[in-house]
Amino acid sequence: MRIGIFGGSFDPVHLGHLLLAEQALVQLSLERVIFVPAAIPPHKQHLQLTGKQQRLEMLHLAIGGNDRFVVDTFELDREEVSYTVDTLLEFRQSMENDDLYLLMGADSLFEFATWKEPQRICQLVIPVVVARPGSPAPDLSVLRSYVDDRRYREIEEAAFESLQVEISSSSIREAASGGQRFRYQTPPAVERYLLDKKLYVTTDNR
Repeated sequence: MRIGIFGGSFDPVHLGHLLLAEQALVQLSLERVIFVPAAIPPHKQHLQLTGKQQRLEMLHLAIGGNDRFVVDTFELDREEVSYTVDTLLEFRQSMENDDLYLLMGADSLFEFATWKEPQRICQLVIPVVVARPGSPAPDLSVLRSYVDDRRYREIEEAAFESLQVEISSSSIREAASGGQRFRYQTPPAVERYLLDKKLYVTTDNR
């Protein structure tokens, strides 16, 4: 099987995440995309994330009805800093005969050298760099030192440009905290969940 792995804090999950995953299904002929919510993202250890159970519930609401999207709680269950290489090692053991693709934005490419064991990551999976429309093409050569010629060609072939969607989790949190509308930025079920739970509403706006 050809499987995409999509990690992140998903705080909250929004339509941009879902569109990227759906595009990956089509562009890479994937059978499945696995969403992997992080417990403690290495580059965001200074931030206070929404509780893991609430982020998990929002993800399940967001992907409901799509049998090609699944959620894996490996990182949440460990409750440790969520290093990508550790997660991929676990997945590779249980999916040793599958082709694994790691979905990542072009902004992550610039930080890739600071990730734990970047060369090992490139051995375990094919990194898929997703570019934003209108932005300069990502410089995939930064991965060149980690891979052989064959894997580099696979990385080049897998890269694609995403649809134009200017939505971010931080903008949704900011809107919710100020009591502003954020309709059509996240699935209706997630929107209702956020409003019912008042997850990001500040004390002044409750």
